[in-house]
Amino acid sequence: MGQSSEITVEKQGDESRGAYTVDLEGVERQAELTWVTQDGVRHANHTFVPPEMRGKGIAGKLVDALIADAREQGFKIAPDCSYVEAAFRRNPEWSDLRA
Repeated sequence: MGQSSEITVEKQGDESRGAYTVDLEGVERQAELTWVTQDGVRHANHTFVPPEMRGKGIAGKLVDALIADAREQGFKIAPDCSYVEAAFRRNPEWSDLRA
């Protein structure tokens, strides 16, 4: 069947905290971007990708899911995590979403 290049981002959480995650077959830990809400702002506080999943654009997909939700749901993002901060720097078109 071959290796699938499809990366599926799952979302979990509630109004106060949550995570975007990716599971890959054969990898024990999942990639994740976690967040907490403070004063109506979603603080992206941690991004982790297991070593065997790195270099495949997975962290970028996690941030893209966060950005898509911010556009759809109308919340602002505080990029407390260094990866999300760097993604904001690389994508100036997201500046309207930054808290």
